[in-house]
Amino acid sequence: MDTKVDVFICGSGSAGLCAATWLAKCGLTCKIVDSRAGPMEIGQADGVQCRTVEVFDSFGIAEDLLRESYHVIEVAFWASSEHGGIERKSQVADTAPGLSRMPHVILNQARVNQLLLDAMRKFNGQKVDYGYRVENVKVDSAAVSDPEAYCVTIKTMRNGKEEVFKAKYALGCDGAHSSVRRSLGFKMIGDSTNSVWGVMDVYPRTNFPDIRKKCVLQTTAGSLLIIPREGGSLVRFYTELPSGTVAKDVTVEQLHYAARRIFHPYNLDIAETFWWSAYSIGQRLADHFSKDNRVFLTGDSCHTHSPKAGQGMNVSLQDGYNIGWKLAAVLKGQVGSNLLKTYNLEREKVAADLINFDREFARAFSSKAGTDSNGVSENFSELFVKAGKYTAGLTAKYDDSPITRSEWSCQRLATNLVVGMRFPSAQVVRLCDSKAMHLATALPADGRWRIVIFAGDIQNEYASTRLKKLSDFLSSADGPVQQFTPASLDIDSFIEPILILSRGEARIEQEQIPAYFWPESGNWQIRDLHKTFIDHESYNSGHGKAYELYGIDTEQGAVAIVRPDQYISMVVDIDNHKSIKNFFTGFCIPRADRRLLESNV
Repeated sequence: MDTKVDVFICGSGSAGLCAATWLAKCGLTCKIVDSRAGPMEIGQADGVQCRTVEVFDSFGIAEDLLRESYHVIEVAFWASSEHGGIERKSQVADTAPGLSRMPHVILNQARVNQLLLDAMRKFNGQKVDYGYRVENVKVDSAAVSDPEAYCVTIKTMRNGKEEVFKAKYALGCDGAHSSVRRSLGFKMIGDSTNSVWGVMDVYPRTNFPDIRKKCVLQTTAGSLLIIPREGGSLVRFYTELPSGTVAKDVTVEQLHYAARRIFHPYNLDIAETFWWSAYSIGQRLADHFSKDNRVFLTGDSCHTHSPKAGQGMNVSLQDGYNIGWKLAAVLKGQVGSNLLKTYNLEREKVAADLINFDREFARAFSSKAGTDSNGVSENFSELFVKAGKYTAGLTAKYDDSPITRSEWSCQRLATNLVVGMRFPSAQVVRLCDSKAMHLATALPADGRWRIVIFAGDIQNEYASTRLKKLSDFLSSADGPVQQFTPASLDIDSFIEPILILSRGEARIEQEQIPAYFWPESGNWQIRDLHKTFIDHESYNSGHGKAYELYGIDTEQGAVAIVRPDQYISMVVDIDNHKSIKNFFTGFCIPRADRRLLESNV
């Protein structure tokens, strides 16, 4: 008999595990399978960009990642010298100050994946079933209009036995040779170049002074990228190989020889090679990312590129982060299934931008690129600095859709809270306990929308009156909170208010805060005092200057609606209650309709 599941995930790479972690965090289970016999043991990817660390922090699992990883602080650029050797030409910060509160780190993909496996097991016991080979995926297009239909059929083989699954939704997270993509008849469009690179993780004995820094070496003997690895001794080398090299014919001895030539006159003795490979640079994009709004491709199954910019695992993981919360919201009856169309709108653009960036980055990194008077690629060091925000994962800007409303927004109210981009963090002080903390920690990945209100100094009558009117609207029967939150759930379980105040001379007391911002919730229906923050100097951490950072006037204030994945949906005036209501009405299912939906299920 066919097995029915709400979500079938093919592949337990970064994208699949991140989507499964989202579902688990929201209390939903899925079927996730992988053709391997067990979890990944040696991962090819290792760069974990700032935004990915923020994602892990949103799940509450960044601590182990930060403790175990190598932190990339500085990048050194080396080139050929006048005397036939190589010399350091410049050094720059790997990540410009202020881009993120999280660092760029290096950790083996197998360990990164294990952190997600541990998290989803902790959240709701979700696990991966190994040894499954997906043979075919089909969608019953005639049934896709029924949101409760199990219209995706997945045929698998395990231990020589066929198993068939019926799913409401399926994710193809099964890599560059995706069987899901092949079943749907989708194709990868793009090209490869004649440039061949080798990559190896080695234990080097060397007198090269920057071996424990990220380095770019562009020399007459070739180009090489150094990425120090976790543990203090292991180092990754990306090495350019001579023109005419065939990737499948490359040997590890060739990689050792090429690296020694580039390092000359410094000594390089490789004590052990932990792992190595060779590849041709190619950039390809799938011609479709989804089928009938029921099957979605993620990661390498829909975009492939070179690894040197450190984007592969990160962009793949964020594909899963994007689709995961949306599937959870649809399955919980909070939003209509049309919301899933925004996955294509948002992630296809990100993938296309990545392909274009990778072409330029790979070309500039090659030793064949033009050089300046110092022998450094005339474009690469400049490109590296300019691309810092991109490679940190912080430039994605989602276009307008039902959940991203720049046309309804008044961007001048918060010039640095850019609609369509991720919500940047700033230090604030929590009112109830005077704890200095980053505002991003008040926006965890738990499926809730946030209405973040910058109300100014409420000891001012004008600010106090405006906040009271907004509070009355949000808590009213006609407001979006009651309209879209089932009466059986806590009032903040779907839409949560976050209040950030500025402070004048006098201290703000809890009793001055409207009751809506400290509701009774949880098992014991205790007042939640953790939603109000002050933009003020803390006792031991200085002043975060949040209003200044976000470009918000303390007298005018602003309201930012923030999605469950911390992207900004809309920025409006505090008095613009109508736009707030219209925003949620545009895609949410009213609680009366949700009760009907639940009774039918």
